[in-house]
Amino acid sequence: MKAQTRSEISSLLKKYDLVPIHRLGQHFLADANITRKIVSAAGIGPGDRVVEVGAGTGTLTAALVGAGASVVAYEIDARLGPILEETTRGLDVEIRLEDITKVDLGEALAGDGWKMVANLPYNVGTPLVLDSMRRHRQIQSFVVMVQREVAERFAAKPGGKEYGLPSIVAQIYSRPVVQFRVPTQVFLPPPRVESAVVTMPRVVVPEYAEEAIELAGSAFRKRRKMIRGSLADVLDEPSAQLVAAGIDPTVRAEDLSPQQYLDLARAIA
Repeated sequence: MKAQTRSEISSLLKKYDLVPIHRLGQHFLADANITRKIVSAAGIGPGDRVVEVGAGTGTLTAALVGAGASVVAYEIDARLGPILEETTRGLDVEIRLEDITKVDLGEALAGDGWKMVANLPYNVGTPLVLDSMRRHRQIQSFVVMVQREVAERFAAKPGGKEYGLPSIVAQIYSRPVVQFRVPTQVFLPPPRVESAVVTMPRVVVPEYAEEAIELAGSAFRKRRKMIRGSLADVLDEPSAQLVAAGIDPTVRAEDLSPQQYLDLARAIA
């Protein structure tokens, strides 16, 4: 299915007398090659069920249907409703003009085996993905386009400046891989920062996942301290308990892998 070109998107916006709203992070994808690469990275095929966030003018929506998926597409901007009605007419798409951050996806998406595939608005990308991973097990994989720094944060390794609590949450619940970067010029209007597409297939949730995340959250709130100091408020005997979990008490929050936070959570349970 042919993706919308820059001129076609411009014509649609002009037809309905619309301009993109910056605070909603509206940067409409206008590149057929990138659209194809996203659909391919998501492994979309006949029978797949996809939830899309930020449907925009419907170019990715139509491509997902073209690959065989049925799509539930969320769009916060009700002004785009007529455009989406026009560009998805006759397709296996349900358009929901709602703010997805106020939607309980556990109730809104029936059954299992969903995939989230989206060009996410920058202002909701990180919390939406991480919250959905933790709360909505019926979403089996996430293939999202976000700011490049956010994508790299999801996949970051311990010790680097990008590594933090989002890295730990993403890597406990999934296996993030940054697939490719997306330049600014493929959007209308172009954003100020580069984007990237990251794939995050869900994994079996390990025991003590949430306890490990709580420990990591406490540690990163005092990330300049040694781990024995940053966890002093949540551990009874920080140094002894860290050593018992096989952790050097003098390292810092960013030096511990997700597995080490899981080991610590298990050791103090």
